[in-house]
Amino acid sequence: MIQLSLVGIGSGNPEHLTLQAIRVLENADVILLPRKGEAKTELADLRRMIARDILKPGPRIVEFDYPVRDASTPKYLDGVNTWHNALAAIWGRLMTEHAPEDGHVALMVWGDPSLYDSTLRIADRLLAQEFDIAVKVVPGITSLQMLTAAHAIPLNGLGAPVMITTGRRLREHGWPEGVDTVAVMLDGETSFQSLEARDYDIWWGAYVGMPDQILLSGPLYEIGETIVETRAKAREEHGWIMDIYLIRKR
Repeated sequence: MIQLSLVGIGSGNPEHLTLQAIRVLENADVILLPRKGEAKTELADLRRMIARDILKPGPRIVEFDYPVRDASTPKYLDGVNTWHNALAAIWGRLMTEHAPEDGHVALMVWGDPSLYDSTLRIADRLLAQEFDIAVKVVPGITSLQMLTAAHAIPLNGLGAPVMITTGRRLREHGWPEGVDTVAVMLDGETSFQSLEARDYDIWWGAYVGMPDQILLSGPLYEIGETIVETRAKAREEHGWIMDIYLIRKR
């Protein structure tokens, strides 16, 4: 049986690796490292740096090209499922080819494997195919934790709930009932523009925890347009962007 470790590595700062994450990665026989195209070489470079400079001794690295989700698929979830199936097939092939019998394979996962990340679902596909693996999760610091720490704010209001959702749902369904605070991830459309700006405050961050971190906050009606412009400029300069925001009723 192969042990498959999904290791949260935080949101871009190697100093946020936990001691457990380092220990598990160092004890792996093979680390699978995805390449996501020329526009996102920084993401692969950070993983390579961790393997080269932090892990002692450094495990064997096997790189692979990350498949791209077909955005033209009429139903969003159908496209995601096809994409995940392709990733599961790649993982299975690489583990079969490169891991020793009863070996230990690890993947470095941005943030934490449990929060808006697909690695656990892809591992479930391998388990459903009766692939002989045991899955281990090592938690990591999430971009949401980094965002609230960078802005020095609490995640929730006093005794109040928080909803974590996506930009797609915010655009399509509006502000959720029963909550005053919403954390929005995976939002390529700056969906806060669909809200009545004078009713909300926003705390936004891009590349949180990384050297190029950008932070903006304030009343949405004052800062919203600046966030849209800043985000577009940063994406053009880097070729990619990871951003997240917390938005709260005033």
